[in-house]
Amino acid sequence: MRRFFIHPKEISNLTPALADDEARHIKNVLRLKPGDNIRLFDGSGCEYDAKIITLSDNSAEVSILHRIDSVDDPPVEITFAQAFLKARKMDLLVRQLTELGISKWIPFIAKRSVPKPDAKHLFTRAERWKKIVIEALKQSNRGRFTEIGETVSFEDILGLAPDHDLKIVFWENESKPLHRALSSNTGSYRKILAMMGPEGGFTPEEIEDARAAGFVTAALGPRTLRAETASIVACALLQYLFGDMGKNVLTKIPASNSYS
Repeated sequence: MRRFFIHPKEISNLTPALADDEARHIKNVLRLKPGDNIRLFDGSGCEYDAKIITLSDNSAEVSILHRIDSVDDPPVEITFAQAFLKARKMDLLVRQLTELGISKWIPFIAKRSVPKPDAKHLFTRAERWKKIVIEALKQSNRGRFTEIGETVSFEDILGLAPDHDLKIVFWENESKPLHRALSSNTGSYRKILAMMGPEGGFTPEEIEDARAAGFVTAALGPRTLRAETASIVACALLQYLFGDMGKNVLTKIPASNSYS
């Protein structure tokens, strides 16, 4: 069944209304009609079966039939801190990483970040990313929003380290793959902070500061990947090891593991 976003505040209304863009998609693209059933999600983990009551080019009112259990999000919360890349690459990553199940996206300015947008452009980008998140939630059948954080500095990202069980920075000059980089770490990994650099990579000084803040450095294999490819691969690996895409290893990875 088709899924559409509805603002949580609308749910309590007698005839909840969908946003204009959702109404246009329902009427003009999908050609649905009053009386047709649809599924709604509110981004907080709740979903609803509903029936279309009225429909126009810029308005859709529905009747909530009943609430249903939402698809569970991964058992691990991944905050992905991405150094600023070119605009289209950032848009792509918001979409792809949301589909992969990250909990929060934080853009930041690294020393080698080429685009360093001003406040106006940052606001515009953030609003666009929120729309992309909704599209990605529809695609991936997720029920909870990926939170879009404010653009911060590299130092601000380091300051988040104490709030996470595991901190990882992916670095092209590191030789150890992820599972080996974590072989000496102990503990339960429920909240992960992953950091990825810009097109030019991190500076040696940034890596030194990250390690001092408790970050583990890890490689993504012997091939040189584009910045956006590396971020997608990194997220998929984290979901495989600690989330719901594979092994779900939530404790220490033994040095004698079978992933090598």
